[in-house]
Amino acid sequence: MGAGAVGCYYGGMLALSGVPVTLVGRAQHVDAIARNGLAIVRDDRRDVVEVAATTDVAGVADADVILMCVKSPDTIAAATAMKRHLRGDAVIVSLQNGVSNADALLATVDHVVLAAAVWVGAYMEGPGVVRHTGRGDLILGVTRDGAHRGDARTRAQDVAAMFESASVGCPVADDVEQVLWRKLAINCAFNAVSALGRSRYGRMARDPATREVMAAAVRETVAVARASGIALDSDEMLAAVWRTADALPTQYSSTAQDILRGRPTEIDMLNGYVAQRGDELGLATPVNRTLHALVRLREAGDDLAG
Repeated sequence: MGAGAVGCYYGGMLALSGVPVTLVGRAQHVDAIARNGLAIVRDDRRDVVEVAATTDVAGVADADVILMCVKSPDTIAAATAMKRHLRGDAVIVSLQNGVSNADALLATVDHVVLAAAVWVGAYMEGPGVVRHTGRGDLILGVTRDGAHRGDARTRAQDVAAMFESASVGCPVADDVEQVLWRKLAINCAFNAVSALGRSRYGRMARDPATREVMAAAVRETVAVARASGIALDSDEMLAAVWRTADALPTQYSSTAQDILRGRPTEIDMLNGYVAQRGDELGLATPVNRTLHALVRLREAGDDLAG
């Protein structure tokens, strides 16, 4: 559901392994996939797989598993639209940025909901063509609010096994909310800076002044996480940020991709969420607040364009 780069990559990997997949996405990709199949392009290979594709939310009707890949601001609207089409035993897996999407889904539908931290570099190279630039694994789990709904933990193991059979690493975490906050801290380091600086991760991490901005954003995010009852360590998170830059040196953030395409970003759920949560907890988050404000300004238009 919401088959952009993330949805097409993971849907494509599942389809290559023999899992029947339907992609619900934008018309330009749906039309191209109907004509030519879905192409997954990697450094060493190009795979094309036939999958069903539609622009109609009713495409979720017969699904055992729905991968929710819409932008975070669209979560509730998308869940509400697909609610009447869902099978009673369907499980929904949030593959979205931010830490609150799974709980938003739980509040909207009556189904088992899982959360996943997504670690993949990917972008849509053209209609129906997804370019993979690094990693590709997931970490899956059940949030605290979702733990007592149905057989959520068993379903998490089943979904993980499905991904593993498709050559997608997918461990199940005991505390997925800590994992989501770890991903949020990394996103807060990269996403806004990549968009504002029009920079790939490797160049960002090599610039001393930029590294300090990224580090400050991470330290603020860790402080907010800890005040929210999530155990994170600043030194460990900073090490993870620099490892990410090493692993994905050519990656542009999803926020940068959205800005370049003139689309709304998820910055409210990233640096903006940290700033909002910091306000609620009485914690100052000046770097995250600044990055959020500047991305929102950039998102609203370009006075020098045209």
